[in-house]
This record gives sequence, C-alpha cells and structure tokens, in this order.
Amino acid sequence: MAADHYEVLGISRTATQDEVKRAYRRLARESHPDANRDDPGAEERFKSITHAYEVLSDPSKRERFDNFGDERGAGAGGFSDFGDFGNISDLFSAFFGGAGTSRTQRRGPSRGSDVLAEVELTLEDAAAGVEREVEVSTLGECTECAGTGASSGTYPSTCSDCEGTGELRQVRRTMLGNVISATACLRCGGTGQEIAHPCERCAGAGRVEVTEMLTVQIPAGVSDGAHLRVSGRGEAGMRGGRSGDLYVGIRIAPHPIFKRAGDDLGCEVVVPMTVATLGGQVEVPTLEDPELIDVSPGTQSGEVVRLRNRGMPRLERSGRGQLIALLKVQIPDDLDEEQADLVRHLAALRGETVGQRGLFEKIKDAFN
Repeated sequence: MAADHYEVLGISRTATQDEVKRAYRRLARESHPDANRDDPGAEERFKSITHAYEVLSDPSKRERFDNFGDERGAGAGGFSDFGDFGNISDLFSAFFGGAGTSRTQRRGPSRGSDVLAEVELTLEDAAAGVEREVEVSTLGECTECAGTGASSGTYPSTCSDCEGTGELRQVRRTMLGNVISATACLRCGGTGQEIAHPCERCAGAGRVEVTEMLTVQIPAGVSDGAHLRVSGRGEAGMRGGRSGDLYVGIRIAPHPIFKRAGDDLGCEVVVPMTVATLGGQVEVPTLEDPELIDVSPGTQSGEVVRLRNRGMPRLERSGRGQLIALLKVQIPDDLDEEQADLVRHLAALRGETVGQRGLFEKIKDAFN
C-alpha cells in the first residue's frame, strides 16, 4: 500500500509550499544515510522522504495524489528517477549548503570597507546647512607599493599551491555521486598570487593606516540619526578594488526652546494672565527673529497657534514645516497688596469666592 506523503513529511494536507519545503529539508538532514550509517532502514526512509517531496512540491503531482493517490508507491523511483524534479538543487542545499558542486571563487579585486564618522550639530546648524571638518581614520593605499603589497622592483607571482586559481578542490563520493568542494587556498589567501618580497611599509597588505580631515557639506533640513554618504572616501580597496564609502552620522543636540517632529517645530509660549483675559500680543520665538502673534480675549492654556513656513527646511525639497506654539497662561504669584485687592474686587464683581486675607495680615494692618 502506498504511503501517505503528508504523513511521511509530517505535515497537514493544507500545508503551503514553504511548509512542504521546510519539512523536507529538516527530515532530509536527519534521515540521510550518511548520517545514519548504523540504521539499515535509513536508505529506504530517505527514499520515501525524497519521493514524498517530489510529489508534494509539484502542484500538478500533488493534485493527482490528493485525488487518486500515488500509483508508484513510496520511494519507487529511487535515486535514479527524479523525473521532472525541478527542485533538485534543494536536495543538495539540504546536505551541503549549496549546489552539487561547491566552489569558492578566486578573490580578485575587492572593494574597501565603508567607514563611519559622526558630527554633532545645533538645531540652527541643521536648519541652515553647514560645512563641517570630519576626522577620518581608515586604511589607505600604500604609496610605497601602489597597493600591490610587493616591495619596490618586485611583483606578486602565481601561487604554487593553487596554481593561480585561489582555491583547493576535493572530490568526495556520496550516494548522490561525486561532490566537488573547494576551499580558499591558505598560502595565498584565495588571491591566486604570492608575494615573495613584501613591501616593508605595509607588510604586504597593500594598505596602511591613515588619518585625514575631510570637509563635509551638511544639507539644510537634515535630521538627527541621518547618515550622509561620501562616495569613495572609505577604506582603500585591495588588489585594485575600488574604495569604500564614508558615512557621516548626524547627531543634533537638544534645543533649550524647540522640540522637533519631522519638519515641524514646537515650543511653549507664556501668555500673561491679563493678556489672556483681555487679549493682546505676545512674542513667539523662531529660528530667526521672534514673531508677534495676536492673542484673543479669553485665551486658555493649551490653545495652539501654528505659524506656517517657520519650521525646519524640507530636506532636498522646497518649503519649510510649521512652528506650533502651545500657549501657556501664566498666573502671577508675586502680586503686591494693591494688585491683590484689584483681583479681589474683580472677583466680587463676578460673584466669585476667593481666598480671604489671613489673620496675620489683618493684625499687621491694625498696627500700621
């Protein structure tokens, strides 16, 4: 009786293709005969798993199996009968991490690594756009050997171990046939070349440590945490490879007045009680000059005024964000006696109950 392929892979009949593939890869690694040499049933179990995957990974075969069952039975095809098994590369990757022939490539010219530097700006600097000097410590091309790593008058030669291929290859026999693996040549490090007489300055590396000052243009509107890329100013490449890039990380110091949200700025504006009550004008700070705004009579704490185009410049776009002013009505806490009496009189006119003068103040007045 033919086996149920879903039971073989340990999945439900509604499993997705990704679930089928994951189940197969897991079971193939666990059940491969090479990993179970003491188990006489390992080969048959592996064949069954492989055949189940062959059927369920193919939509048309899976549909036929769901409707009519498997005419061949579990594992009938064996290793020589994969049919139109279009996912055979998955089989090899399950065992060896790659295709049937594992091969490293000769290390030719390689790009240099990227370098990270940081600059700190004020909010005003970020709004205006500025130039900054950045100190960069990196690996630059050795000027003594022009990056070859060989001393003056000599040149790298073909590696004697790998004969210039940069790799050493091995052939291993498995149940699937010969599998060729390759590793980087230890003598030349995968470059395919030896340096008999290394450059004294760089010890054959072709690069030396350098420190330089670079001028970086910071665009207006840049945000905290942004990274600006300066092409080709990172580490020098090896064996003629191009240089990496410099990434300048932006840090914007906290501002004593403004909070930033994208292109918008926010701040608190104190409104005297008298102005909030009767109306008037107050100054709102901006990144440039303060701006007068009108305050309506009866203004309450928490009301918001928006000033268009007084926020941050939009990076690489025209226009600016808005400035959002949160009005905060200030209640005075330093009234003299005359001012306090005026407030009491106002409260009496409005029929409001306010705090009475204390006993100490009344006794004090009696002796004056």
